[in-house]
Amino acid sequence: MILAHLAGIKVFATGGLGGVHRGGEDSMDISADLTELGRTPVAVISSGCKSFLDIPRTLEYLETQGVGVSTFADGREGKVDFPAFWTRDSGVQSPTVIRDEQEAAAIIYAQSMLGLSSGLLFANPIAAQHSIPKPQMDTIIAQAILDARKSGSSGSDNTPFILARIRELTGGQTITANRALVEANVARGTKVACELAKLQAGQLEDLDRTQYRPAMDTFSAAQQVSQKRTASTEQMPSRSCEFEERQAGIFVAGSLAIDLSCDFIPAKGQGSSTSPQFQTSNPAEITPGLGGVGHNVATAIHYLGTDVQLCSVVGDDEAGKTAKTLLMAKGLSRLGIVEKSSYRTAQYVAVNNAQKELVLAMADMAVLEGNHSEIDTVWKTCLDSQKPKWLVVDANWNTTTLQKWIKYAKAAKSQIAFEPVSVAKAQRLFASAADAEFELGVVPNHLVSLATPNSLELGSMHTAAQELGFFGRDDWWQAIDALGLSSSGSTDKLEYVTDRTSVVMGLPQQSIKLLPFIPTILTKMGKAGVLMTQMLRPGDGRLTSAAHSKYILSRADISHPTIGGVYMRLFRPPELVPEEDVVSVNGVGDTFLGIVISGLAREDPKSLIDLIDIAQQGSIMTLKSKEAVSPEIRELKNLL
Repeated sequence: MILAHLAGIKVFATGGLGGVHRGGEDSMDISADLTELGRTPVAVISSGCKSFLDIPRTLEYLETQGVGVSTFADGREGKVDFPAFWTRDSGVQSPTVIRDEQEAAAIIYAQSMLGLSSGLLFANPIAAQHSIPKPQMDTIIAQAILDARKSGSSGSDNTPFILARIRELTGGQTITANRALVEANVARGTKVACELAKLQAGQLEDLDRTQYRPAMDTFSAAQQVSQKRTASTEQMPSRSCEFEERQAGIFVAGSLAIDLSCDFIPAKGQGSSTSPQFQTSNPAEITPGLGGVGHNVATAIHYLGTDVQLCSVVGDDEAGKTAKTLLMAKGLSRLGIVEKSSYRTAQYVAVNNAQKELVLAMADMAVLEGNHSEIDTVWKTCLDSQKPKWLVVDANWNTTTLQKWIKYAKAAKSQIAFEPVSVAKAQRLFASAADAEFELGVVPNHLVSLATPNSLELGSMHTAAQELGFFGRDDWWQAIDALGLSSSGSTDKLEYVTDRTSVVMGLPQQSIKLLPFIPTILTKMGKAGVLMTQMLRPGDGRLTSAAHSKYILSRADISHPTIGGVYMRLFRPPELVPEEDVVSVNGVGDTFLGIVISGLAREDPKSLIDLIDIAQQGSIMTLKSKEAVSPEIRELKNLL
């Protein structure tokens, strides 16, 4: 193991591992390879440890040494035994079970990124056709140990005596088993090494991304990340698309952050208060994890089986390295992630009340506020070469970078979805253009196809557009006039297709005014549901459908070449989640957007109406999950 480590060899295949000898609690007879594995970062693949050793104490000792122990399922389901060398089953359950070589490689890779000094043990059970039945081996081992005691064998002489006696008692059957298991371990070790090499080269296509999830999804992991890395694997090239061969159908450009979710816990004697008090300390349950709007949206898309490429920026710090490690372990490519030494990795702290509703959030997104040259080189090149169907861009980028993302994606003939992120940042879409060539056009020359603000962000976007004169433009007036909206009885009509609260808040009115710039707006209204406001094209079947007539606010003149009318519909949540079942609200809106875009990017997409219903189901799953995006949304894949 020492020589393998010095030579840079990560995977070490052998026959069997030593262990704690029976009676070792008194004799302290413990094989030296257990201690060495606890301080040498090498992955050992063996057929467990020999049956005559104390297997439970051996596993306990390895745990004490910080060695991760897993057993290959080898086609079995559920819990499996840690193998006992010549026998597949030992009667001792394995600490963890892994499915295949890809999963083993992912664990080795994640551990290497953490810079831990301990090793790993992957137990490869002997093939069933060569396995000696456990009852037979138990009897033979008992006899061999008894004979060893009678002979006075001890210390370094004990193991050779027992092995020789077992060989005699089995009539040489153990020799055949030995040869078979060594060959099998070498073959499996070779496959693990090959999969590890793929990971180190950034080739993630063959990695099963649904099974392995590292148990380090915590902020403390940021303090354990290794300082070791190479420029070839950590840095993106300056003017080429390193991930051209991935052919992601969706690009997500946005934040990748370390998240802290703080859920308020009412203290005794605090009465009926369910919200934290300001200017003092409050009791809370604090949950760390990997988040960021871009990350969450990309994760949702990935869970649904759609190829996605996340593009973001992290700092050259502990949190940044942890974020990239967790990203890859989740199965998402990190090739679109740029590391900058002059920035801090983004962090987000959400303070929620007792009902898990957001009260206050603090976001350090300065890393995305900078001007990054990669948008003009690496990311633009990748957009040009891959021409994704959709780009999802969040407003954490500064105005200049945000506008460039939109401009370059439009040039690549991608449709663009805008996630406003916050009240303040939502206005960036309508900010004065830093680039003279950038103009937020009106249908049919619009840049953004879809936006998913919440009710406050919608109001902020409307205010920005109004204050900056967008509603005074001639092309805007022409589009609004073409919609054919009637001023008489308009409030009653809006209340009929939505509800009075929404109309009083001005949500339908604001959405309609923004439609010429963003023809589909899905306003997230929390418990009230999702308000869909959409500009229809001429010939859209809903314009003449009796089933949809209720939701048609207006119809344009049939002669208009690009505008058919306005469709507005309030989608109530499919389920009202009891407060006690709400785990976290963080990531709920991101899950919704990810599911919608994943559906729209399909070869034969369902209608947006159907996708909203599915996305709301996924949002509820996340609402009940500790994860920023619930892994359970994978169940919705077949519905898309």
